[in-house]
Amino acid sequence: MKKRFIASALVLVLIASIFTFAGCSSKTDEAETINIGVFGPTSGPIAAYGKAVVDSVTLAVEEINKAGGIDGKQIKLFTYDSKGDKTEAVNIYNRLKDQDKVVAIIGGTISGETLAIKELAKADNMPILTPTATSAEVTLGAPSIFRACFLDPYQAAAAAKFSIDTLEAKSVAILYNSEDAYSQGLAEAYKKSFDDAGLTTTNYIGYTASDADYSTYLTQIKDSNPDIIFLPDYYDKVGKIATQIKSMGLTQVCVGVDGWDSVEINYATQVEGYYFVNHFAKTDPDETVQNFIKSFKAKYDMEPNALGALGYDAAYVMADAIKKAGATDADSIVKALQATEYKGVTGNIRFDDEGDAAQKDIAIIKLVGGKHELVEKIVVK
Repeated sequence: MKKRFIASALVLVLIASIFTFAGCSSKTDEAETINIGVFGPTSGPIAAYGKAVVDSVTLAVEEINKAGGIDGKQIKLFTYDSKGDKTEAVNIYNRLKDQDKVVAIIGGTISGETLAIKELAKADNMPILTPTATSAEVTLGAPSIFRACFLDPYQAAAAAKFSIDTLEAKSVAILYNSEDAYSQGLAEAYKKSFDDAGLTTTNYIGYTASDADYSTYLTQIKDSNPDIIFLPDYYDKVGKIATQIKSMGLTQVCVGVDGWDSVEINYATQVEGYYFVNHFAKTDPDETVQNFIKSFKAKYDMEPNALGALGYDAAYVMADAIKKAGATDADSIVKALQATEYKGVTGNIRFDDEGDAAQKDIAIIKLVGGKHELVEKIVVK
C-alpha cells in the first residue's frame, strides 16, 4: 500500500512538472515573438484586394524574420479573412486583441471594415496601420490609426488633374455607386476639382449596389456626349459597366481610381485604352518596385497588384516603427509611427498630424493589352 502511494505521488509530481515545463515553454516562446495581425477580404467579390494585402504582408514578415526579425525577436503573424464584412471585421479585431495578444494590426483592407473597428481601436489605443483604406474618415480623431495609402480626395484630385491637363477634357460624366462611401466620396471630390477649373459636368448619376443593368444611365450619358467618363468604383463593378459601355457604342475614354486595380484580369478587352490612378505601376523601373515584384512572383507565381505593394510597405513600416520604439507597448509604437520616414515600393511614406500618408506620388496607369503602362507620376499640392 505504501509503495503504491509513493508511486502515485511520483506520477503526480511528474505530471505537475510536465505542465510546469510546458507553461514555461509557452511563456518563453511568447516572449521571443512579436505578435502582429493582418486581415482583409480573401474571399468574396473583392478577394483580390484582401488576398493581395495578406500575401504581401506575409512575404514581408518572412523577409524580416529571415533577416533577424526585430531586435532578434521573430514576428508571429496572425491572418484572417474579413469577407469584406463589417461585423466580421469587428470579430476579428476582438480576437486579435484578446486571444492573439497582438501589439499592432495591419488592416483593414477596405474602408468599410476599417471604419467598423475605428472606435474600438481608439478606445484600446491599438496601433493600426491600414495599407489601403482610403476614406478620409478612417484616421480623423484617431491618434493610433495610420494609413500607408493616399486619401480619396487626393486621388480624385489627381484623376481630375490628369483628365484636364493631359486628356484635355472640357466635360465629364460621373457615374458612381450612391450606396458606397468610397465611390460617393471620390465622385464628389472629382466633381469639385472639375467644377473649380470652370469645366462642365454633364451627368452626375448614382446607381445602387444591386444594379446590374446600367443602360438607362449610359443612354443619358451618350445623349450628353461628354469628353470623358469618370467611374469611381471597385474593379468588378467597373468591369460590368465597361462591358455595357462598349456594347452600347460609347467611345469616350473612361478614367478611374485605385479600386480599378485587377480589372484587367477579367475585363481586359472592355477597359482597353482606359486610365486610372494608382499607388504604383508594375512597369516602374525603380529598383525597389522591381525587387518587390520579383520576390512576390517567386513566392506566389503571379504579379502583385497595388494593394499588395501597399501591404508590403505597411509591414516594413510597422516593423521599423516597433524596432525604433525599442518596446512593444502601444504608446511607444504610436510615437514611432508618427516619426516614420520610409522609402517603399509605393514611394516615400511619412505621416501628417492625422496619421495620413502625406503628398505621395500617384501613378497614372493606362490599360493596354491587359497590362499596366505607367503614363506619368504626379503629386497634387
